[in-house]
Amino acid sequence: ARIEALPLSYEEEPAAALAARWRRLGLDAVFTYNDDYAVLLMRALKDEGIAVPAETAVIGADDLLLGRLQRPRLSTVHIDLVTGRRLAELVDRVVREPGEEPVVHDLMGARAIHREST
Repeated sequence: ARIEALPLSYEEEPAAALAARWRRLGLDAVFTYNDDYAVLLMRALKDEGIAVPAETAVIGADDLLLGRLQRPRLSTVHIDLVTGRRLAELVDRVVREPGEEPVVHDLMGARAIHREST
C-alpha cells in the first residue's frame, strides 16, 4: 500500500484542482484532516465524476453532523477526549496528593465509524 501526503487548502479551487488530477494519482482512498475537508474533497471528486466510494473511499475525523448529512454518509474517526469535570478531578488529585503513586489514565480514545463513504 502506498501512502501519500496531499496538501490541500480549505477552499473550493484547490479541492477542484486536486480532484482533476485524482485519477492520475492512482489513489483509491483518502483520510482527511477532518470532516470539513472530507466533505470539501467529496464534493470536488463528485464534480469531477469520481464515485465515492466505488472509485475512492473517503474518511474524515471529528464525527460532525455535517458528515452524516452527506450522501454518501461520511465515514469518520470519532475522537473521545477527557474534558471538563473529569480532567479537573485528575489535576486536583495531583495537586492535593503530590506524594501519591502515579496512576495512568487514558485521556484520549478514537474509534472508526464506518458509513457509506468507505
